[in-house]
Amino acid sequence: MNILVTGAKGFVGRNLISQLHNIQNGKAKNYTIPAEDLKVFEYDIDSDPAELEVYCKNADFVFNLAGVNRPKEQSEFMEGNFGFASVLLNTLKKYGNKCPVMISSSTQAVLDNPYGESKRAGEQLMFDYAKETGAKVLVYRFPNVFGKWCRPNYNSAIATFCYNIANDLSIQVNDPNVVMNLVYVDDVVNELITALSGIEHHEGDFCVVPVVHTTTLGTIVDLLYSFKESRKNLNVPDMSDAFTKKLYSTYLSYLPIDNFSYPLKMNVDHRGSFTEIIRSDDRGQFSVNITKPHIVKGNHWHHTKNEKFVVASGEGVIRFRDMRQPDSEVIEYHVSGDKIEVIDIPTGFTHNIENTGETDLVTFIWCNEYFDPNNPDTYFEEV
Repeated sequence: MNILVTGAKGFVGRNLISQLHNIQNGKAKNYTIPAEDLKVFEYDIDSDPAELEVYCKNADFVFNLAGVNRPKEQSEFMEGNFGFASVLLNTLKKYGNKCPVMISSSTQAVLDNPYGESKRAGEQLMFDYAKETGAKVLVYRFPNVFGKWCRPNYNSAIATFCYNIANDLSIQVNDPNVVMNLVYVDDVVNELITALSGIEHHEGDFCVVPVVHTTTLGTIVDLLYSFKESRKNLNVPDMSDAFTKKLYSTYLSYLPIDNFSYPLKMNVDHRGSFTEIIRSDDRGQFSVNITKPHIVKGNHWHHTKNEKFVVASGEGVIRFRDMRQPDSEVIEYHVSGDKIEVIDIPTGFTHNIENTGETDLVTFIWCNEYFDPNNPDTYFEEV
């Protein structure tokens, strides 16, 4: 299958082509498109017009993602959004190619402004083309699209806010109560690739991305600032919320290349160190514990707090004793980085961990609740 993507260097175009290449290379296997038959033609504003002739002659499916969002002159809206679509369709007709054609329109096509008028004209052009040729056309009216690789300070508030907040720049919010309908670029790409199989989603005459997120501008801004603050308070966003998960991934893509890392507070003494990495209200705390050779740490128990220990490097032993019977036998679990396994730390058992090797014992620890100094639920008792 020969797939022509116009606007190949744009936001959606880059994401779509990237995933199509992943399919070609066998790296994306959750699609039904045969990778061995897939060929992608990439066309953009700086491409040789002669290439469009070749691509339109041989294409089996066209994604027309080319368009103008922020021109210098308002007349460029019609030239970029209607004019190029005309060139594309006329070139297809020249070669008698009636392959399916998709066009990216906008929910703003219903508005009476130069941008909306140009999008509406492009839509009508497509519908007329379908009547004239019998070709299948797919007109997608996208709401606000967000995700990685979107150009900031251009036509996306989310891209601009992500970039500015990640780079310690100010943002301007005129009305935090403005309601926004958004689609995530990965959901857009999945829909477009699904359309290749002829099972696109429709609402009337138009095609749609089935997953739409509705929220307020103020909520978005609050989330973005919480993502920035999470590097200090270590709180992980609520990944069970689909929009928060997608927005967090988007935000991280705008981090400055010299600011991917951030420091953690290491609690260090002669025994080693303990460093909290992440925390959340509903998923607890994740930390790394380093124990020096022949050192014992722990010797405490909990009523409700429970933990999971995973030794990633070194050799040691984790010991337990049931607090119901002070003279009960000591249970031992020998652990090693050569055999990665999880050791549950049940409530009601005092426990410790000893480094029995000659190198540092590195243990990753998950706890069902993050440490609260006012209610530590930690009671010291020798194993």
